[in-house]
Amino acid sequence: MCGIAGLLTAAGGASDRLERLARAMTRSLAHRGPDDGGVWVDAAAGIAFGHRRLAIVDLSSQGHQPMVSDDGRYILTMNGEIYNFLVLANELESAGAAPRWRGHSDTEVLLAAISRWGLAETLERAVGMFAFALWDRAERALHLVRDRMGEKPLYYGLIGGELVFGSELKSLALHAEWSGEIDRAALGDYVRYAYVPAPRSIYRGIGKLPGGTRLRITAADVAARRIPEPVAYWSLERVAQAARTGPTDAHEATEELAALLRQSVAQQTIVDVPFGAFLSGGVDSSTVVAVMQSQIMKPVRTFSIGFSEVDYNEADYARGVARHLGTDHTQLYVSPHEAQSVITRLPAIFDEPFADSSQIPTYLVARMAKEHVTVSLSGDAGDELFAGYARYPEAIARFEALGRFPEPVRRWASLLASRIPLPVLDAALLNRASPWRHRVDIADRIRERALVNSSRSFAEYYHLLRCHFKTTASLVRGAGKRSTIPDDVSAWPAGMDRLQHMMFVDMCHYMPDDILVKVDRSAMAVSLETRVPLLDPDVVELAWSIPSATHRKDGRGKWVLRRILAQHVPTELIDRPKKGFSVPVARWLRSELRPWAEELLRRDRLEAEGLLDAGMIQRLWDQHLAGGTDWSYHLWNVLMFQAWLGQTSKDKAA
Repeated sequence: MCGIAGLLTAAGGASDRLERLARAMTRSLAHRGPDDGGVWVDAAAGIAFGHRRLAIVDLSSQGHQPMVSDDGRYILTMNGEIYNFLVLANELESAGAAPRWRGHSDTEVLLAAISRWGLAETLERAVGMFAFALWDRAERALHLVRDRMGEKPLYYGLIGGELVFGSELKSLALHAEWSGEIDRAALGDYVRYAYVPAPRSIYRGIGKLPGGTRLRITAADVAARRIPEPVAYWSLERVAQAARTGPTDAHEATEELAALLRQSVAQQTIVDVPFGAFLSGGVDSSTVVAVMQSQIMKPVRTFSIGFSEVDYNEADYARGVARHLGTDHTQLYVSPHEAQSVITRLPAIFDEPFADSSQIPTYLVARMAKEHVTVSLSGDAGDELFAGYARYPEAIARFEALGRFPEPVRRWASLLASRIPLPVLDAALLNRASPWRHRVDIADRIRERALVNSSRSFAEYYHLLRCHFKTTASLVRGAGKRSTIPDDVSAWPAGMDRLQHMMFVDMCHYMPDDILVKVDRSAMAVSLETRVPLLDPDVVELAWSIPSATHRKDGRGKWVLRRILAQHVPTELIDRPKKGFSVPVARWLRSELRPWAEELLRRDRLEAEGLLDAGMIQRLWDQHLAGGTDWSYHLWNVLMFQAWLGQTSKDKAA
């Protein structure tokens, strides 16, 4: 796990300038790689690479980057790990194509593989999480590449007539001609989803390379101020549509998945540093830890945090699982004050507006784990791959219930609700005879529900359910209506049942743009590498071959994962309602966080910034404080944007 940065100019450049900028960009990423740093420059070609290293495999100087291939043709700067590098090294040696190894890093093996097989074939063979830049001296071309699921970040764009890239936006912002203009359409996306979905970033002209794609760009492209479209070398859609008919028998599916998980965990624990795992006590993390402990002779280091609020505390469950498996467990109870103290750091950590409040406990558990290990495995992706979310059956049931009403009736009701002025609707609902007189927000809720219920298809229905703000044109000034990938329901693949459709959407968007961002930024802020065994490509392919009826049995999801876990842990330790990994934001906003929130939501501040509708936000804030309902999801989106905007203003002033 590391940080990368660099740039490509159109017609060469002064060596000292290229080196200075590359070094400055690299220094801004020191938290991602505190162990080593390096810069490589070819002034004649106008290319500069920077790298910060968190040493995981081959701790010697032989793992230093940027790294030049043995034949001198390729230069690589990489963030991430190639998990099957030993397999690739053996294949190269068997073919007589291995160089004289200088060390034993996965980076050196990746370069040798590219020299032997070319980039396209190497990407088909390589298993890992990575984002890298590769300079081809022979073709004078820059290749930017991101792993299949998008575990590692990579931003890029044209700034001042140069192609600039980096692991985080803060490195790009160091360019002398950086403008930092907010993309209002991207801001509209953000308030819908609580994150900015790829391929956009919050800044106009700066994008995220989508997972499973590669981009080839030359100096001629830069001179013409054009960036070619990324090319997909892997896609979940192809995996889902080409999936073989999987095992309908739960025993067969369990055996296949258990074998693949053992292989994935074995590859991901090939490290030269201390390692462990996050353990929440839920099905996903407990399964990963159980498989780890079954393959490792000494107790696995496991980590969890607890909260004093009973409704948000799973630490006791994690401790029970750890005791049964015999792990070396570390647990920390966090006070509300400690958790809240993290909030002011979030804008700098995430570098882009991000409003999944579980970012707070994720950062806290990563910080604790870093005191003991350098690598931690996690159980992420279990809900998306194995149908674990409670919202899946709920969405299907609700949409089927709507089918009792003709679509024209539902759309007419939605139109009517949208046309009635809110003061009129409020007045009618607040009549003394109304049972809703204490629900001061009911007019807003009626409008939102009417919009969702007017959906023409299940795809549209689930999309609207996923959105915090159902419409954003009135909230974000100048956002307009530009289609994003999650919005474009017509582009979603056909031939899936409703459960598969929801899993597919979440794997393509929610997983890489929310879950993986949350884990990457939280962990890298404290120089901790995280790995996700459930995202191994073979595991993903098997998951998509399992029929929906096998995923969910007896009203519960993750049936196959549960069967694997039952081989290691008594079911009574696991069978309980899912709490999730969250904090009581709704209550905090009405109490301890109220002064902080009110400063960010000041009407004069919002109006001066000119980005968000101050009246609408004030309405939601007043309703939330009144206690009639919980608008915390909506407000947290706004607050995290406001906090981020304030941080960027401070950075510019500095």
